[in-house]
Amino acid sequence: MNIYLLKDVEKVGMAGNIVKVSDGFAQNFLIPRKLGVAVTEQNKSFYENKITKVKVQEKIINSKIEMLAERINNLHLTIKEKVHDDGKLYGSVGPEEIIALLKEKDITVTKKQIEFVKTVKAVGDHKVIIKLSSKLKPELTLKVVAE
Repeated sequence: MNIYLLKDVEKVGMAGNIVKVSDGFAQNFLIPRKLGVAVTEQNKSFYENKITKVKVQEKIINSKIEMLAERINNLHLTIKEKVHDDGKLYGSVGPEEIIALLKEKDITVTKKQIEFVKTVKAVGDHKVIIKLSSKLKPELTLKVVAE
């Protein structure tokens, strides 16, 4: 039986795809849990059109993410922090400060997307990774200077 998946199902397929599964699996598991819809000859063209629309939208989104990744790769951000006499910060630079600096450049990211290569506790240049997707992880340079 062919099933159009409404949600991602592990070891079966991703949402928005038509997959072939056994009749029992479809009728006893996928359809009752609203994970998929049976594809018949009457509604086959509807779901195929839906798949093409989703693929077009994914291409548009991926191109926008790639353009954002290029902008982030070329970024050099500077932040002023209070430091001890030996050049170490009183605290450390966190994701909130990075979000604020990126917002000034019209780039919006969440806290979960920011990954530090090493904790930023000293003056100097540091690498920060912005996780846009599982494949796109551009790096930006953060320069910490004494206030």
